[in-house]
Amino acid sequence: MRELKQSEMGKFSEYNVPLKTLSQGEHTFNFHIGEQFFANMENTDIHAADLEVKLTVNYRAERYALHFEVTGDVTVLCDRCLDDLVYPIEAEYDVMVEYGDDYNCDSDDLLIIPWSDRELNVAYTIYDTVVLALPMKRVHPLGKCNRQMSAQLRKYRTRTDDEDAELENDLIDEIDQIDAE
Repeated sequence: MRELKQSEMGKFSEYNVPLKTLSQGEHTFNFHIGEQFFANMENTDIHAADLEVKLTVNYRAERYALHFEVTGDVTVLCDRCLDDLVYPIEAEYDVMVEYGDDYNCDSDDLLIIPWSDRELNVAYTIYDTVVLALPMKRVHPLGKCNRQMSAQLRKYRTRTDDEDAELENDLIDEIDQIDAE
């Protein structure tokens, strides 16, 4: 988890959670994440977004258990044909937050924030949760890619031993046969 720089605070102030003022028990916060959120994060991979984030904070015995649930869609480019690909996101993330002397995020499941911090900004936690939910290879299902780009890809492909390439070539052949009829 990354700490916000002073210059980024204004862009993400709506993602501040007022930990110090919470009473013991469970509290729920809802956020809507759109295209501007990723633009502010300077992420050029995500072109559009329609995400809902439900954050449940359970405050007990000087510890805050944060549970993030992210659902919705993001639009990225297909790695194969470069057309827009709408990818559904369903992700969860849990982290414990405690107050301490200094900021410490060495652990994935425990965050220590300084006693002087009244709020916790969760923008980067939401961002990381979404980005980590995306697959490494972002491609349309076979047969759904842009036909012209797929044909160009097939024409200039140098490796044909790849299983994905073989499946795609077979599919393109089938499409070409259908088009010829």
